[in-house]
Amino acid sequence: MRGHIIKRAKDSWSIVIDIAKDPATGKRKQQWYSIKGTKKEAAKKLAELLHQLDTGTFIRPDKITLAEFLEKWLKDSVSMNVAPRTAEGYEHIVRQHLIPGLGGILLTQLKPENLQRYYAEKLAGGRRDGKGGLSARTVRHHHVTLHTALGVAVKMGLTGRNPADAVTPPRYQQHEFQVLTEADMFKVLEQAKSTPYYALYFLALFTGMRRSEILGLRWGDVDFIFTQISVVRSLHHLRNGQFIFRQTKTAKSRRLIALSPAAALALNEHRKKQEIICKHIGKKLSDDDLVFSQDEGGPLLPDSVTRAWVRMMDKLGLKGVRLHDLRHSHASQLLKQGIHPKIVQERLGHSSIAVTLDTYSHVAPGLQKAAAARFDEVMEGWSETEANEKIR
Repeated sequence: MRGHIIKRAKDSWSIVIDIAKDPATGKRKQQWYSIKGTKKEAAKKLAELLHQLDTGTFIRPDKITLAEFLEKWLKDSVSMNVAPRTAEGYEHIVRQHLIPGLGGILLTQLKPENLQRYYAEKLAGGRRDGKGGLSARTVRHHHVTLHTALGVAVKMGLTGRNPADAVTPPRYQQHEFQVLTEADMFKVLEQAKSTPYYALYFLALFTGMRRSEILGLRWGDVDFIFTQISVVRSLHHLRNGQFIFRQTKTAKSRRLIALSPAAALALNEHRKKQEIICKHIGKKLSDDDLVFSQDEGGPLLPDSVTRAWVRMMDKLGLKGVRLHDLRHSHASQLLKQGIHPKIVQERLGHSSIAVTLDTYSHVAPGLQKAAAARFDEVMEGWSETEANEKIR
């Protein structure tokens, strides 16, 4: 028998496989794995291990280094299960940082203190004065990547515990977004007319859509009759120059956004300009064409759109206001106008109303005062004497 499964506890199994015979004693060498899940999942894992033995790809857990496992994780797990941009980020962190810093350690010998020391060194940048290191936020990304990968190693039975569970990643201060005032909004839109991206910035402010969603928008996603937009995909530009169109990652992200008359008009004017450009190059604008594109129809470079925004903000004296802050400005203005947070959540594509309320808690004090004033208006004329009489 080359391998078998032993039940240990509820939803916990041991997989035992024969990997070789000791040439000196003739005794079988066995490798044990622990796995959580159903018996069917344990049997599937046993079959995978036996296949690896047959094909010569089997690596003993007590012999595999962290570097070898991370490369295997990138190939077998990350490439199939995450978005291209996310996979690209994992690959950069793994190959540029985790493997050089920790890769030589055996996976089963990796300890929390190894990780804690690695985080401290990355923060310090290898210098005694602590300058030149990575930011706390970046090092925290390293922790998340490592924790995710080691979680897979535990599920595969390659290690008995996730050492990242016992490590506290560095804390960082969340970036505080800036919300444009009404006056600044007018200034921004006026200045944007001198850029090629006026309609794009206009739509970002009037809908709260993400940059990737706007750049992935097709004319077929715009309904001028019912004045609404269907957000169904996003555009991503990888380091190798490739453009990737991907369905929005959650059901909440796939949504319909109602257009205001001003936004519908701006988009209609933009379409007319595109039709003129298409006519000049001898093609007809179709529903599959991008709403925002280069003259020949190819996708816009996301970084070019952002750089143009940064230059515009510098000219206006609004340094530090990001393109993404148009999204925050849209949401904050809606909430200030008394729009129900549930509607704001739906427009932004947040996973839950709690995310919306947590993100825009800065608007809450104003809403509280307005609510108190409105209640006073409802109860106006209700004197203490009348109240006492009613109680009696």
